[in-house]
This record gives sequence, C-alpha cells and structure tokens, in this order.
Amino acid sequence: MPIRRVKPITNGQRGLSYLDTRDLTKKRPEKRLTKGLRKSGGRNNRGRMTVRRRGGGAKRLYRQIDWKRADKDGIPAKVAALEYDPNRNSRIHLLQYADGEKRYVLAAHGVKVGAVVMNGPKAEPKAGNCMELKNIPVGLPVHAVEMRPGRGAQLARGAGAVCTLSAKEGDLALLTLPSGEMRRVHIRCRATIGQVGNIDQNLVKIGKAGRNRHKGRRPKVRGSAMNPVAHPMGGGEGRRAGGRHPRSPWGKFSKGGNTRKKRKPSSKFIVRGRKRGKQVGK
Repeated sequence: MPIRRVKPITNGQRGLSYLDTRDLTKKRPEKRLTKGLRKSGGRNNRGRMTVRRRGGGAKRLYRQIDWKRADKDGIPAKVAALEYDPNRNSRIHLLQYADGEKRYVLAAHGVKVGAVVMNGPKAEPKAGNCMELKNIPVGLPVHAVEMRPGRGAQLARGAGAVCTLSAKEGDLALLTLPSGEMRRVHIRCRATIGQVGNIDQNLVKIGKAGRNRHKGRRPKVRGSAMNPVAHPMGGGEGRRAGGRHPRSPWGKFSKGGNTRKKRKPSSKFIVRGRKRGKQVGK
C-alpha cells in the first residue's frame, strides 16, 4: 500500500502524506456489524478528567471485529471486501462464511479479496487462517494472539504487527513479540497466521495540527512553558530548561521509573523483557 503525497496548494499540505486507498473495495461498512461509539473525552464515570489531551474529533461508527473466531471452525469463508476502519490503524476484511454469516477480522498482509480462509484444526497453516498454537508449526509468523484460551485476541493487533512462534514446551508456547519481549502463552490460545496488513502505516506524516484534532487529540503544552503555579518545571527567566529533574504536573518523576505493575499476574509468563535480556517475573 503506497504512500501518497499531494501538491501543496496550502501550507497545511506541504508535509502531509496519506495511505493510498485505491485498494479498498468497499466504502460503506456492513450495517449489521456496526454500532455507535460514544466518546469519553478522557473522563471517567464521575466526569473527572483521568487522561489529558483528549476531546473532540470526528464521529465514528465502531466495526465489531470477531476476535475469537472459535464458533466458525471448519466453515470456509471468502474474503468479500477490504475496508477502512477509523478505530484502528490496520485494515479489516469482511468475511462471507459458507453458512451465509458475515464477520469482520483484521486484514492479514498478502491475503487478497476473493481468497478463502478457514478457522480450526482442519485449516492449513497459511496466512489468514486462525487456529490454536498447538496446530501451528514452529517458526511461522502470527498475529491476533490470545493471552488466555477463549478470551479473544489481545497481542499483535496493530498495523504491521507480527509475533514469531519460537518454541513449544509442554502446554506452553514461546512467542517473540514485536517489542522484542519473549512471552509464554498456553498452546490452546488461538492466533492468526501471517502479519497484520497496512505495513506502511508508520510512514504516514500527519502534516498539520488539524489532522490530530480530527483524531480527538488536543494540543500538548510543555511543562517548562507554564507558570510555576501550574507545573513543577514552570517559571524562570527566558527559555530555561526547568531546573529540576523531569516530572509530571503532580510532582512524580517521569523518567527512569517502572511503567508496569509489579504484581501483574501475567508477568510470570515473561521470559525476556523488552529491554536487552532483562528477566521479568522471577
């Protein structure tokens, strides 16, 4: 999917680029597979802001993605369309099953419209097919991986994401994630073979501030540009660099600290962390 640039007839178009959408085969989504999406504006159920710099943005219809694909084992499905999804950076496929039902799944790289995919143990180990890890040969790339059997895909769902099935040891399979982390998951967890499509997504240049506003992202102001009453790093004469170690508006250090909960149950399945050879969960 190539990157397209436009002739800069306005200032906002000078650095702008976007993905070519000529490969999309369907413009409007399947109505029965969509539902309304309410925005929170970064606020919780009490109306208090818990995530900053959120609000506004274009309206979206949510496409209901089939993350499990377990109840369609053994039923062949034809890839009926390739569609755009405003809720994620990857494309989605509309599957037409032999029994007449339609469902959305993540579009796998290299799977064209008109191809036939299948779920379950009888499926061949080829791109777009979904099955349990115990039926997938070691060394194949996979995406949309479950962390617990039957829970639905949670790992490697973004555009271009891919995991490698490195080994199988008893009831556990060893996966190498896109971050470099190595993690064990149960061999009964499902995964889809291949890489998530839209691999050129990371080459897109936003080009102008308004494009981020369309996504619902509000402006970000540096702490050092604020007054001392608004931020610990604010104030000072001229453009000084804070004068303190980098920290949040509430005084918490923003660099060097852990970002993961120490007692998260799934930590014990991590063999190697994201950092070089770091052992986690022992």
